[in-house]
This record gives sequence, structure tokens and C-alpha cells, in this order.
Amino acid sequence: MGGGWEGGGVSNFAAFFGAGLIEGAVVGEHDFVLVRDADDAEIIEAIGDVLADIKSEEPLPDFVAKRIPQLESMIRMLQDDEWRLPDEDRERLLATFVYFADPEDILPDHIPVIGYLDDVIMIELVGRELQHVRDAYEDFCDFRDGYDKKYGSGQDAAVRRDRIDRKRQKLHQRMKRRTKSHIKARGNRTIL
Repeated sequence: MGGGWEGGGVSNFAAFFGAGLIEGAVVGEHDFVLVRDADDAEIIEAIGDVLADIKSEEPLPDFVAKRIPQLESMIRMLQDDEWRLPDEDRERLLATFVYFADPEDILPDHIPVIGYLDDVIMIELVGRELQHVRDAYEDFCDFRDGYDKKYGSGQDAAVRRDRIDRKRQKLHQRMKRRTKSHIKARGNRTIL
């Protein structure tokens, strides 16, 4: 991953955020503007550092601890080169991570117990908004793991890539269909 981070966690993210490297990432007055110009690897590395810092702050409030696996799953989805998350969903996740890792967001993270409440709400909202994406990714991972277990390293790489690509394409189509249907059922409104 890219970066050049010296140290770890919140302080690195604050330096990254404060340095103006995330142009176009604005969270304020209930708007959620997508990250377009930031380096994905740096954001992912920064959120990993912040997550490690948060996990080291035992005991965690239950509302935070319950969402860590969801956050870790979303990070894996971004890092998975074979999944190729569509740009719109990728930007939404990256913008969420920018917000989550900003120690001075609506509720500053240093406030005991409630400092992460706004971050958890944001993760929860994005998790719900991307439920069909997350379900498709889970099915993709199950397929890939089952395929690799069945055929092992003896499978031709081109054949494996073709099968994995076809499954990914089908799952991407499914998640788009389900997401569109879900949004239509809500009167064409998205959560974020």
C-alpha cells in the first residue's frame, strides 16, 4: 500500500486529512460528497491504522465493537482486486472511511463512550445502503474459495480467471438489479 506514514493511526490520518490530500471530501450539513481525487491505497492504509488504534482501546463500547467486522469486510472488499468494486460504490466506501477516520468530525473521537457514535451511524447507514453489494461480495468470496478448494493450484490460470470473472459479472449485475429495486421501493431515495 502507498503511504509514507510515519507512526500510525489517528494522528497519521489527521496529518493526511489536514494536508489537503483529500480534495473534494466534504462532510458537513448532512451532505456526503464522494472522494474523487484521493489515493485509495492511502485512505485504506489510514483506515486500517485507525481501526487498529480503535481495537486497542479495550473495552470498546458494544455499538462500536459490533461494527468492526462489518468495517473490516468493507475494507477487504475495497482491496480485493478480483472483485473490482464499481466506482460509485468504491467512492462511497472511501468517503465513509474518510469520515470515520477524521478524529474531529461531528462528535470528536476523543470524547469517551460517544466519540465514535456518529462514525458508527455512518458505517451503519453505508452498510445498509450497500447491503446488496456486500451480499454479492460474500457470494463471490464463497464461490472463489470453493472453486480454489475444488481445483487447487492445478487449474489453468486463464480458465480460473475466466470463471472468476464470469461469476463476478453475474454478481455485479445481480447487485445492481437488487439495489435499483430497493431504491425504487423507497421512492428513488438513497440513504446517503
